[in-house]
Formats: sequence, C-alpha cells, structure tokens
Amino acid sequence: MHELHDIYLTQIVPEFTKAGIKNRMAVPRLIKIVINCGIGKEASGDKKVLESMAKQLAVIAGQKPQITRAKRAISTFKLRAGDAVGLRATLRGPRMYDFLTKFIRLALPRVRDFHGVPSAGFDGKGNYTLGIHEQSIFPELDYSMIDRPRGFEVTFVTTAGNDADGKKLLTLFGMPFEK
Repeated sequence: MHELHDIYLTQIVPEFTKAGIKNRMAVPRLIKIVINCGIGKEASGDKKVLESMAKQLAVIAGQKPQITRAKRAISTFKLRAGDAVGLRATLRGPRMYDFLTKFIRLALPRVRDFHGVPSAGFDGKGNYTLGIHEQSIFPELDYSMIDRPRGFEVTFVTTAGNDADGKKLLTLFGMPFEK
C-alpha cells in the first residue's frame, strides 16, 4: 500500500467522520490526476517538439502521454481537424499517489518565491486545477531534455461535492495552500 493511501485511511477518513460524515464510503477521495500540456501551433510545424515534450511528460508522469488532436479546423489559427495540439496523461492508483508525493514534497518546494498554491483553482465541485509555468521544477528531468520552458496544468479530480471538502482533502494530503 502506498504511503499517501495509508495516510488517507488512517488520518483523513477519521478526520472527515469526526466532521459529521457517518458513512466511510461518503468520505471524499482522490480519483485521478490529469496532466495536460497544450502545444498548439508549434506542434503542427515541428514534430520534434511534440516528441520532445512527450518524453519530458513521460518522465514527469511515469507513463506515456496521449496525444490530443484538434476536433475542428480553425482557419484563423491555421489548424486542421486531426492536427496534434497537445498531450495528456491520466494517472490513477499507485502512479497517482507517486506523482502526488513527488509534486508536493519535491517539485513545489523548488518553485522560486513559493508562498503556497492559490485557492482560486477550484471548480465548484471539489476538483482543483493548478497551472505550472515550466517543467524544470521536477528533479527527475535532465536539463539536456528541455529545449524550451513549457507550462502545463495539473487537475486533481475528487469525489468531494464542494470546494471546501476538496480543499480540506488536498490540505490533509499535504497540499500547501496560500494563507
């Protein structure tokens, strides 16, 4: 069993049951973590950019990312339907907990002038999305792999019904929110 899953069972579930949730199955939990990187027009012009970012995202996520493609053609952006526009990796189970541990304990402390993650990323249903400005905060990435700093977003999908329960769940996991 993973360390964070053990923390969930021994500390987080009792904390929510003290707060008034009677059924242990109704306690909010983390379902998945989705890492999304949009590359856009840059990927259609040079296929090496897509391959390079796919390798970097595979190292960060621990699994091969899926290529996302444009659904419609948009002539203003010189985009055709079916063109590669980004990458996505969905993490569940042990990989999700591995990424969460690595993200909270190793990557976030490497952010310059870090005062906590903003609380404004909740969607009203307990899910939290956080934008990362560059991929170099992850220590397993070798600097020779990075051709250019690119950002991506990380979405934490929970079963919490509201933002307060979602924030409490992520805080108990160790997510450092701004004061």
